[in-house]
Amino acid sequence: MSSPATHGSKIPVEYASEKLEIDSENSYTRSTELDPVAVGKLRRKIDWHLIPLIAVLYLCSFLDRVNIGNAKVAGIAHDINLTPSEYNWALSIFFIGYVLFEIPSNILLKLMGPRKWICIIMVLWGGIMMAMAAVKTPAGLLASRFFLGLTESGLFPGSVYLISLWYTRAEQALRNGLFFSTATMAGAFGGVLAYGIAQMEGVAGLHGWQWIFILEGLPTVLLTVVVYFFLPDFPSTAPFLSTEEKDLAVRRLLIDAGPATETAFSWRQFRAVFVDWKVYMHMITYILNATPLYSLSLFLPSIVQGFKFNALTTQAMTAPAYIIACIFTIIFAFSSDRFRERGIHYAFPTFVGGIGYILLIVTKDSPTVNRYVSLTVTASGVFASVPAMLSWFTTNIGGHTKRGVATAAIISFGNIGGAIGGQIYRAEDAANGYVRGHTLCAIFMFSSSFLIMVMKYLLIRENKRRDNLTPEEYAKEAAKEEPCDNHPGFRYFS
Repeated sequence: MSSPATHGSKIPVEYASEKLEIDSENSYTRSTELDPVAVGKLRRKIDWHLIPLIAVLYLCSFLDRVNIGNAKVAGIAHDINLTPSEYNWALSIFFIGYVLFEIPSNILLKLMGPRKWICIIMVLWGGIMMAMAAVKTPAGLLASRFFLGLTESGLFPGSVYLISLWYTRAEQALRNGLFFSTATMAGAFGGVLAYGIAQMEGVAGLHGWQWIFILEGLPTVLLTVVVYFFLPDFPSTAPFLSTEEKDLAVRRLLIDAGPATETAFSWRQFRAVFVDWKVYMHMITYILNATPLYSLSLFLPSIVQGFKFNALTTQAMTAPAYIIACIFTIIFAFSSDRFRERGIHYAFPTFVGGIGYILLIVTKDSPTVNRYVSLTVTASGVFASVPAMLSWFTTNIGGHTKRGVATAAIISFGNIGGAIGGQIYRAEDAANGYVRGHTLCAIFMFSSSFLIMVMKYLLIRENKRRDNLTPEEYAKEAAKEEPCDNHPGFRYFS
């Protein structure tokens, strides 16, 4: 948490078209004057208007990006003569488009506003998803997957950034967990949905996998209307808040941000992202975690099929592992906010995920129940690490421009892990239980858990250094232009 500044300078703060000037000393003392009942009521109101909507949007997004795994089980490879290598590239090429457009997308989101920009990309990716039912060749599938990634790239970092604009730093992990948990629900729901849709084989002369693309892309397009009328942009412009509630929403965020309150677009903050060591540490741990996450999401139907289930049963049996993973994701998200801690809540489930991959290797010749339990442990660890991972960098990066660009940069780099993940599980490894893929993912997870604890130590050390600054040292560091989270009054969550 940020500690009080030791001088009474004015901090200009801009929210949309509204400019405020807050005395930096009084902003801290006023934190005790906020009515906790009013704050609780406001927070619940924001929760109901924001979180369910972005959760449903991310469910659609994640469902649309990973349903190719269900389409494979439903026979797309056979029908368009897709080789195993081409299938792997169809998985990876999505993330090439995704990574290329993530930073520009977050800048456009800030310039246009979340509501308008998200509506545009929803129509585009939903339309592409439905059009994928018309692919006849591997080249057509590769092209459509590339543009699907390009258009989907704005939603996830945009949602993480949007949450950081509405909630205090101690509230973000739970909200990130709630909206990200829909990714696990997409896996569970997607498997059950694909089970039902695959039985439409032959209806209207279409294959089951074609119906999967059509019926899972259609809700995204239809939801655009809901998003346009109900997704709020910023606290100061939210139509569902009264004037008093808008003022309270802005004030509590200013108090929580402490000195890191710069909100107008700034090229200085843009450049600051790329000289901040924390951004690079987050990039490394993100890609180490994202590679197993995406490889598991994309290949889980194939892994389950290796447990000797038939095609239809495989679709349904992906659901229980995802449901259990969803429960653990929410538990760790709640605990991370409850204890105002990020590092351990990130490192521990990551380590558990690594253990899960080891269990998958050890139990590859065991009964199906043992293998499925190992898979559930893996999924729980992989997914439960994400809320703390996402909220750690959004809570520790100050300044709207810096946070927005850093969020996009970290997620963009991390999602290269999706391209890598698409290559980890190879068709020729299916016979021996995908030992090579599990081994690589275990190495990634164990390496990440070690680096996470290193970063936690470094942040604790920096907080202690700032605690021990002399008044002269404090004043010198505070005098820098647009210091954001480098302001000596700012304290990092560790």
